[in-house]
Amino acid sequence: MLPLAALLVVGCGGGGDDESTEAVPATTVETTALTKEELIEQGDAICAEVNAAVGTVGSSSTEISSPAAQTASLYSGMIASLNNLGAPQESDGYAQFSQAAEELASAEDEVQLAAEREDATALETAESNAAAALAAFQAAAGEYGFEECSAGPSAPPVSAAPETGEAGSEEAAEEVAPEEATPEEEAAPEVAPETGGAGGATEGGGTGGGTEGGGTGGGESGGIGPG
Repeated sequence: MLPLAALLVVGCGGGGDDESTEAVPATTVETTALTKEELIEQGDAICAEVNAAVGTVGSSSTEISSPAAQTASLYSGMIASLNNLGAPQESDGYAQFSQAAEELASAEDEVQLAAEREDATALETAESNAAAALAAFQAAAGEYGFEECSAGPSAPPVSAAPETGEAGSEEAAEEVAPEEATPEEEAAPEVAPETGGAGGATEGGGTGGGTEGGGTGGGESGGIGPG
């Protein structure tokens, strides 16, 4: 006769054999590495967006963090996004670019840390190191084939509307000036003949001449004559 404990074990084991369990197959997502051309295209799109954002740092008075911290955060995010693209199928030259990217990310992290601590001395040193790391990254990106990643921050575009409006108003003023002066110039010849005509009549002596010519006096002389 089996002990009670043994019976319990046997009973439990028998029940487990009756139950059927199905193994769930593990699903794996296979990702295909980008080609060099695809990596450059997507990487340049990331860098172009970051360059535009860096170009606007410090333009708003409502910004909470310092410009140095903002710039460091943008560059760190850019490197993280580039790393998420993965290594391309063609690995030639990618190692140098990837190494330069990692060094830039590390340097920008130091800038952000010094800015948050408000350590002026450490921030000055960190910014100098970050500037050198950025130059090395841009050089490596250019050698690999990137365009935007090898370029610096882009300044925000300036609207030309006000300048065009001012130029247009000046041109309009210049065009109006001759039109306003034209009637005055045409009025001068019209006044001259009227003044000359009146003067000519007085100087010509048409009325006085008739009197001096003796129209009346001639009549008087004829009445006194012998005839």
